[in-house]
Amino acid sequence: MGSSFSVHKRLLWVGIFGVAMAFLESAVVIYLRVIYYPAGFNFPLAPIEGKIAVTEILRELATIIMLLSVGILTGRDLAERFSYFIYCFAIWDIFYYVFLYLVIGWPESLMTWDILFLIPVTWVGPVITPVLVSLTMILLAVFILYKKQRITGFRLSKLTETLLLAGALIIFLSFIWDYSTYLFEYFELKEIWHFSGNDKLLEVANNYIPRKFNWILFCLGELVIAGSIYSVAADKRSFN
Repeated sequence: MGSSFSVHKRLLWVGIFGVAMAFLESAVVIYLRVIYYPAGFNFPLAPIEGKIAVTEILRELATIIMLLSVGILTGRDLAERFSYFIYCFAIWDIFYYVFLYLVIGWPESLMTWDILFLIPVTWVGPVITPVLVSLTMILLAVFILYKKQRITGFRLSKLTETLLLAGALIIFLSFIWDYSTYLFEYFELKEIWHFSGNDKLLEVANNYIPRKFNWILFCLGELVIAGSIYSVAADKRSFN
């Protein structure tokens, strides 16, 4: 019971942290949208000066470091740290949209397009996609944590790790697919990598409007992640 309560308590406080951080994140985005999108957020994106753009990228990096730090400080081994990290990340991501909707009424629907990340390239997708990924992450984290509680020395199998990595990569590709294919219509890969000082590339990127989300890749990635969750649930190994 004590161990079970400990897991519940950790999930509670990590969740509270994620919710609070989500409000902080949404507040920053609201400020930026008031400045750059006074008529309401929409594509194509408004031009952002260099210092602000760099600050945004560093802010995203700092966000990931903060969420990762929560997982490292809360978990007792690699599997637990990973679980608390993705759990906190998921809570943060879901409530980020909740607070945006409550404060400014955005997104209008779950199919509204959004910029998800800027690292290492621009990620875009309908709002429902990161929400679905977050729900999957919560499910995976809870399965791992309670599996570790019930089976002494439980750790992720190679199959589970492989499925997780493969699923994450496929979902990542689905998020960058539309933006990347858009750029490849104008430039070769070597030109895109030499972004600095390329005014034409900057102009094309600033005119980007999302066209079609790659649902096939996304659903495939989600299925592979679901396979990793099933692998955790079905694993009965014990390492005493």
